[in-house]
Amino acid sequence: MDSSLGAIALGFVFGLQHATDADHVVAVASIVSRTGRFGSGALVGAFWGLGHTVTIAAVGLAIVLFNVTVTPRTGLSMELAVAFMLMALGVARIARLMRDRDERPGQPADGHGHDAPRFWLALRTLGPAQAARSTLTGLVHGLAGSAAIALLVLSTVRSPYAAVVYLLVFGLGTIAGMTAITALLSVPFTARLPILLRFRRALALGTGLLSLGFGLYLVVYIGFVDGLLLGR
Repeated sequence: MDSSLGAIALGFVFGLQHATDADHVVAVASIVSRTGRFGSGALVGAFWGLGHTVTIAAVGLAIVLFNVTVTPRTGLSMELAVAFMLMALGVARIARLMRDRDERPGQPADGHGHDAPRFWLALRTLGPAQAARSTLTGLVHGLAGSAAIALLVLSTVRSPYAAVVYLLVFGLGTIAGMTAITALLSVPFTARLPILLRFRRALALGTGLLSLGFGLYLVVYIGFVDGLLLGR
C-alpha cells in the first residue's frame, strides 16, 4: 500500500481517538444530559463532529495549502476560548437545573412524534437549539486543535491532495467517534431503570459542575502556567 494511502487510512483511526479527548467529552456531556432519547444523544455527537470537521478542514487546509502560520500565542488563545466555552456550558446547565425547567425525558417535540421515523423523531426531540449548541461547541474545539492536526498531516503526507483527503477522513473518524461516545453518555439520561431515574438530576448537575470545573482548570493552566494571560 502506498505510504500516503496508509497515512490517510490512519486518519480515520486518529479521528476516532481525537474524539475521546477529555475536553471534548466534558463539553458534550453537559449537552447530552438534556436529551430525552438515545438517538438524540447520538445526534449531539454527530452535530459536534460536523462543526469540528468544518473548522478543522477550513483552518487545516489554509495551513496545508497556503502555508498560513498559527503562532503559539494564537493557538493558546484558541484553547482559552474552549476553556471559557466549557465554563459557559457548565453554568448554563447548572442554571437550568436550578430553575427546574428540564424537559421530561423521552418526550417528542410534538404530539405526532411516535408516527415519524426514528431519525426524525430523534432530531425533533433534540431540537434546533441543542443541535446549534452542539455544532458551535464542535466549531470552537476545531479551532483549538486545527493547527496541531494540520502539522501532523504535513509530517505524515507529502501531497497537498492527500492532505485534503486526510483531513476529511480524519473528520469522518471524529464524527463517528463522538457519535458513539455521546450515544453511550446518553444512556443514564434515557434508560428507564428506576435507579437511574432516581439519580438523573444529580448526574445532570454533575455534568454541569464538571464542565465548569474543567473549564476553570484550563483557564488557570493556559493563562498562568502557559503564560498567555501573563504576556509571556
